[in-house]
Amino acid sequence: MPQHPRRARRTGVAAALSVCLSLGLSACGATYDVTSPRAARTAAYEAARKAGTDGKAGGDGRTGTDGKTAGGGAGGTAAPSGAVDCRKAKCIALTFDAGPSENTPALLSILERKKVKVTFFLLGHNHVDKYPDLVRKMAADGNVLGNHSWTHPVLTSLPPERIRAELDHLDSAVEKLTGTRPTLMRPPQGRTDKKVEKVCRELGLAQVLWSDTASDYATTDTALIQKRILKDASRDGIILLHDLYKGTVPAVPGIIDALRAQGYTFVTVPELLAPATAEPGMVYRP
Repeated sequence: MPQHPRRARRTGVAAALSVCLSLGLSACGATYDVTSPRAARTAAYEAARKAGTDGKAGGDGRTGTDGKTAGGGAGGTAAPSGAVDCRKAKCIALTFDAGPSENTPALLSILERKKVKVTFFLLGHNHVDKYPDLVRKMAADGNVLGNHSWTHPVLTSLPPERIRAELDHLDSAVEKLTGTRPTLMRPPQGRTDKKVEKVCRELGLAQVLWSDTASDYATTDTALIQKRILKDASRDGIILLHDLYKGTVPAVPGIIDALRAQGYTFVTVPELLAPATAEPGMVYRP
């Protein structure tokens, strides 16, 4: 069996402080298993090295197509053909929550023009059910679709059966539209705990938090959104934005151009983890 990523058990006051500082949450204190994308990736490469199956990396920082690299998380896997090797590339993941929305077509046009793939954490009610063709388009364009629940409740306040219903409803709707069931989930407001972790593990969903956000729900100032994202951008980071807010999509071209000028390579969350595979229930936070 391949090694799992390094796990850190965050509990009590220490966990509350860490999560509150990084995510800006007002009510914390959750307990859950958490690791970083870099730690997961490193563990997977180390397991592959010990097994003698480490892939050959090309000079451009991408894993060779003949690479057979053992994955971390829930089992071994080969690194995706052509996936970015984030040991060499300065990777960052761009993610969008709570779509699709009326602004999504403009965002998809920008991403296509800039040749960037992102990870969308989709919301169900009044989003997936309202814009099914956009969900199909997101997937067809090569983006990764994740789960942000059906109605955006605080999952930690719900009993397990309600958590399961919220997540399963979204997964089933996306699978019906695209043929692929999400394996990543972002908890609304970033709030999670062992109860949410258990349900996610049962549903095959890994949890993905973030390291960089513009609080774009609180401003329509495009220049400010761009400034906030660039200020906190970091290697192996995960950017959180929302395309449903008026000022966000116009900020995206400038964010992409500025970060590329700084040497960043845009990746999806699975590419950021590769050759590890996301472990159901685990929380991934840069």
